Amino acid sequence: MPEASAPGVTPPSAAAIWPPLRRFIVGERRLGRFMARRRATAFAYEFLRFGIKQGWACLFGGIAVALMIATWRYYPAAAPLARYDFLFLCMIVVQIMLLATRLETLDEAKIILIYHVVGTAMEIFKTSVGSWIYPDPSFFRIAGVPLFTGFMYSCIGSYLCRVWRLFDFRFERHPPRWALVALSVAIYVNFFSHHYVPDLRLVLFGAAALLFARTTVYFRVWNDDRSMPLLLGLMLVTAFIWFAENIGTFTRTWLYPSQQHGWAMVSPAKSGSWFLLLIISYTLVSLINKPRVRSGPSKTAPAMPALAAVAPTSSSPRPARAA
Repeated sequence: MPEASAPGVTPPSAAAIWPPLRRFIVGERRLGRFMARRRATAFAYEFLRFGIKQGWACLFGGIAVALMIATWRYYPAAAPLARYDFLFLCMIVVQIMLLATRLETLDEAKIILIYHVVGTAMEIFKTSVGSWIYPDPSFFRIAGVPLFTGFMYSCIGSYLCRVWRLFDFRFERHPPRWALVALSVAIYVNFFSHHYVPDLRLVLFGAAALLFARTTVYFRVWNDDRSMPLLLGLMLVTAFIWFAENIGTFTRTWLYPSQQHGWAMVSPAKSGSWFLLLIISYTLVSLINKPRVRSGPSKTAPAMPALAAVAPTSSSPRPARAA
């Protein structure tokens, strides 16, 4: 997509990334011209576009959340196939279907695969030290960890990869990627090492704040560029990961030790771990989608309050958890 749309020229639609959506682009553009005639309808239409784009970015995570809820509510307890194994096979089928129908790109699939491995490795360690448990049996597992859990981590990477392209992200003062890689490695190591040596979480928070404090992300919902601090955007996504974590524990997909005798809301204090995990995911996505520097005299409007307050409703059903 271009950095700015010239007067009278409509910028290319981000929907063209996914071939099955291309046939709807012309009709959507006509609707947009009609809605742009009045200020009130233009605002409503942009807000609607924002929600639809966020929903599309959450496709993989939304399916995973829906499967967790559906299997918790309706999956037969006496079924010969364990619930976790059913979830694992379902996510494989979903992955194949998304690629076959071209509703997911190969780059997105790469992120899902990488994050699946990263997440599964951490799961094996964290469950071994009792940070959380999986209460049900399963056949497809490694060291007691159901294999579907890797897909839960992948939902974060899938969301970031898709939203990056849908909203045509461009940046000012983006941190160098080598610094993000170094921070992400330190974060990942700390998830393991803090069980044996002093926890460096506060240091990592400070490093993340220093790296992202001056970074602004510019995004296009419709015709105008809008902007917000990247650090704020990451915090909003983290808040919705916390919401998804509560769905996961409420449906008994995984449990903290304190929830084994009855569900209780996951402490908001654990959002720190989820924020750090999000940094790792962001770094992985930035290695595939090279951050573009915003340039040119594009028409820029500040993020509308209603838009800035909205984040994905299902960015990931499986964030990291503090021990």
